[in-house]
Amino acid sequence: MEQYKDIAPRLAGLRDDMGWTAAEMADRLGHSVEEVERYESGDVEIPVGYLLDVSRLCKVDLTTLISGREPHLKSYALVRKGEGFAVDRRKDYDYKSLGYKFAGREMEPFFISVPPKSGDDMVETSHKGQEFIYMLEGRLELRINGEALVMEPGDSIYFDSEAPHALRGLDSEQAVFIDVIL
Repeated sequence: MEQYKDIAPRLAGLRDDMGWTAAEMADRLGHSVEEVERYESGDVEIPVGYLLDVSRLCKVDLTTLISGREPHLKSYALVRKGEGFAVDRRKDYDYKSLGYKFAGREMEPFFISVPPKSGDDMVETSHKGQEFIYMLEGRLELRINGEALVMEPGDSIYFDSEAPHALRGLDSEQAVFIDVIL
């Protein structure tokens, strides 16, 4: 079962706990009522940007929203190689949260692998905040506001996450990078 089917009822329950209608939630988030209802239905993938927006608005930890479990470490949280919390919320990206154990995070660090695909298959997203990407392996095309940027290992970029952006691996290989969302 896709993880978004588990997340959707938490989204709806959180909205209900806040005492908001779907229209009120949409207004507070700057999203459409249709988006709020679609993500709460459990029938579609839920963008991580939307989850971040909800967690910030409702002052709920992203780990709690995604997993239903509370993070508990406050002074440090060591995550060993390969132990990141899998955030299986998109079929085409492999997200691993690297900060999921730390309570009260002010940023969301991820280890991400993006497969190669055609430029026509790139799906744009946007969300509140800022984002930092540091390339580890492969080559990545990052399209921001329609401008294609090619990144290689050692390259980094910092950008406004509200700008529409999309990603894909190049050269028939996956692109691997650290992505920090503030």
